[in-house]
Amino acid sequence: MNEIYNRLNEVFREVFDDDSITVNAETTAADIEDWDSLTHIQLIAAVEDEFGVKFSMKQVSSMKNVGEMAQILADAQ
Repeated sequence: MNEIYNRLNEVFREVFDDDSITVNAETTAADIEDWDSLTHIQLIAAVEDEFGVKFSMKQVSSMKNVGEMAQILADAQ
């Protein structure tokens, strides 16, 4: 799971153009200043590219924090 978080950190830093971002299981959109609906779409696409997965609309709409995203990615591997 640490590898997933390391890779997610890289994706988040790239999407938000902020090298200081460090995500954890509790991180939500409220914790990252520029995380709005547009960057959310970009983030989902970037995570899908990085991990070679395709989230379902149900998964995307049900994710409440980065921990839930990481769990979906872990289950997909």
